[in-house]
Amino acid sequence: MNDPTPLEMLLQAAATARTVSIGLPASTSYSEKRFPLTPEAAAVLVERGYSVRMQTGAAASIHYSDAAYSRMGVHITDRDTALRSDIVIHLPAISHADATRLRRGALLLTFFHPELQDPRALRLLLQKYVSCIALDLIENSDGRKPFADILNEIDGRAALAIASSLLADAVHGKGILLGGIAGVVPCEVTIIGSGFDAIAAAQTAIGLGATVRMFDNDNYSLREAGRILGPAVITSALHPKVLASALHSADVVVACEGNSGTCISSDIVQEMKRGVITFDLTSRNGSGGTFPSMPQCDLALASPSDNSLVSGQRVCYVNAGNAVPRTAAMALSNTFMTMLSDLLCCDGATNALKLNPGLRKGAYIFMGKPVNQRLARMLNMRHVDISIMLQFS
Repeated sequence: MNDPTPLEMLLQAAATARTVSIGLPASTSYSEKRFPLTPEAAAVLVERGYSVRMQTGAAASIHYSDAAYSRMGVHITDRDTALRSDIVIHLPAISHADATRLRRGALLLTFFHPELQDPRALRLLLQKYVSCIALDLIENSDGRKPFADILNEIDGRAALAIASSLLADAVHGKGILLGGIAGVVPCEVTIIGSGFDAIAAAQTAIGLGATVRMFDNDNYSLREAGRILGPAVITSALHPKVLASALHSADVVVACEGNSGTCISSDIVQEMKRGVITFDLTSRNGSGGTFPSMPQCDLALASPSDNSLVSGQRVCYVNAGNAVPRTAAMALSNTFMTMLSDLLCCDGATNALKLNPGLRKGAYIFMGKPVNQRLARMLNMRHVDISIMLQFS
C-alpha cells in the first residue's frame, strides 16, 4: 500500500483591513456644551468597523456616562489617545496644545469659528498635514448645509422655549404666558431673518399662541417662510420705521442667521420694552452682533432660570442651542453617521473629497495648504484651490 502523497493546495490570501479610529476628546471651551455622538450613534459606527475612542467624562455635558458608551463598544481613554486617532471630532476651535497631540495626516472635524481660531494652532495643523473640515460649511447635493441647518433649527426652537420660560417666571420675569388666554392679548414676537432658525422660532411661537412678525430683505426667503408658516405670521421687508415700531411693542425679539447684517442701535434698544427677552442667534454675536449696546448672557455658561444678574434689564441671550446640548447631540449623531459611512466607503478623506463636492466646501486645510479664502487671509497666506490639489493627489 502506497503512502499518501501530500499535494499543494492554494489558499486565498486576504489583506487585513486597517481599522479606522475616531477620537472624541472632551470640549475645552466653556461656551460649547454640545457633543457629536450619542452612545447609540457610536454603537452604529463600531458595527460599521470604526474603532471609537472617547476621553473619560467627555459626554458629561449631555448627561451620558462613560459606562453608557463602553457598553456600546467605545474605548474610554485619556485625552492624548483620543487626539491621536485617525479622525478627531472636536466641535470648538482646537487649541495649540491639542494640535501638537494630533498625529500627522489625521482628519479633524470641527466647526469653523474663524474669530476663535488660534493662528499658532492653524500653522501647526498646516505643518502636520492635518486635513481640516468645517462641519458647518459642508453642503449636500441640494446646496443645503445639513450640520449648520439642523443646529440653526435647534437654536430657533430653544430660543422660544427659553423665552417662554423667562416670561412665565414670576420672580425675574413678568409672570405671563407667551400666548395669553381667552380675553388676554398674546405676547408679540419679532423675528429678524427668515432662515431655518427663524422658521423654527416662528413655528414654536405660533404653536404657543403668540403674535409673530418676521422681517427680512430677502423676498424669496421671506416668501418661502410665509408659505411654510401660513397666514399666522406677518412678514415684512426690513423697513427701518416698520422694524422700529415692531421692536417697540415686542415682548420677545430673535435675531437670526442671514438677516442681512442688521444692527439695532442703542437708541432703538432704549425704546424697547423693559424686560424684553432678546436673543441673538447669529454667528456675529461674539463681536457685538445685532444688539451691540446690550450686555450678553451666554446660555452655555448660565442657567436660563437664573436671571438675577439682569433682572429688569434689557439683555441679549446668546448660544441658545447650547442650553439643550443633548438634543443637539442626537441631531448631530444622525448627520455624522451618514458622513462617516461615506468616508469609510470612499477609503479615506482624500477620495471622499474627490467624490463629494459638498464635502470639499467644508475643507479649510488640506495637504498642508489653506484651501479656504478667509482662513488664508487670517494667516496672511496664499489661498489654494482644493480642486486643483485633488487632481494631482
